Formats: sequence, structure tokens, C-alpha cells
Amino acid sequence: MTIQQAQDDVDQWIKTYGVRYFSELTNMTILTEEVGEMARIMARTYGDQSFKKSDLGKDLGDEMADVLWVLICIANQTGINLTEALEKNIAKKTERDKDRHKQNPKLL
Repeated sequence: MTIQQAQDDVDQWIKTYGVRYFSELTNMTILTEEVGEMARIMARTYGDQSFKKSDLGKDLGDEMADVLWVLICIANQTGINLTEALEKNIAKKTERDKDRHKQNPKLL
């Protein structure tokens, strides 16, 4: 699946099953909530916190997909082509950081 296909699929799902998009501000809040859920699993899996019973059975990939879903919703609502935005972002980072990380002794 391409990023554009994902944007199209989410849009079609919203129109078919979701009735309409939530407002942009509501989706921004939902995105924050979903990132928090992903962070919780990361902290328990890779960090120092222990799992609680309510955390068991949570799937990191599913939480990441929730984050991606809401981000795609926001992109669709605001007219952002995520393929183009990501391509521009990679070019920006490449130009800005092409030597920076290679010269960072903390990364070597």
C-alpha cells in the first residue's frame, strides 16, 4: 500500500462507515491520545516501567496504526498530500543533516 492509497482508503472508510470526519481539533486531540497509548506500551516494553494488567494484550503495531490512521485523517482534512510532504521532508533533512550525524561522536 502506498501512502496515497492509505489516504484514499481512510477517506473512503470515513465516508462509508464513519459518517464524517471529526473536526480537525478533535482529531488533533485524538492523535495526542493515541500517541500516549503508544508511549505507554513503549515505556513498558523498552523502558523501566512494568506492565499492569490493563496493559497486557496491547499490541504496539496496532497502537502505531492508530496513530497513523488519525494522522492520515488530519492530512485528508487539511488537504495535505503526505507522499509529497514526506518527500520534501526527507530532502530537507538530507540537506540539513547530511554530515551532522556522521560527525556526532555520540553516534559512533
